[in-house]
Formats: sequence, C-alpha cells, structure tokens
Amino acid sequence: MARPHSIDPRAFNDPRNHYPTDEEFYASDRPVQHELPEDRPRGGASDPIRHPWSWGMIAFVVFACLIVLMGIALFP
Repeated sequence: MARPHSIDPRAFNDPRNHYPTDEEFYASDRPVQHELPEDRPRGGASDPIRHPWSWGMIAFVVFACLIVLMGIALFP
C-alpha cells in the first residue's frame, strides 16, 4: 500500500504540483532594491553615558524605604 500522503504518480506531470523554491517564491514580490536604509545608523557620535534611573525615581525609592522603616520603628 502506498503512503497516504504521497503524491499520486499519475500527477507528477501536472503543472499544479510543481511549486517554486523558497528563493523563487519570496523573490517574486521583492523589489529590485530590497535593502532599506537604516533608520538608526550605527556609529557616529555617541551619547553620553547616563544612569538608567532619573532623580525622581531615586527619590521615590528612598521615600518608600523611609515609609517602611518608619512603619517598623513606630509599630514594632
């Protein structure tokens, strides 16, 4: 018995059973100039190194720590 998912040998010459390769398939709608210019070019002048936290976030963390410590100190 033939495998259930194989192509019927009588249909080998049917043009509907001939599929393009991946390169042919994806090249069919690709423009001639298929490389896009970079929207964020690499290199050039570098940004100054910044700390990832702002002063507002640092103040918020310190405030939260103070609230926790005051709660522990006032309500043992």
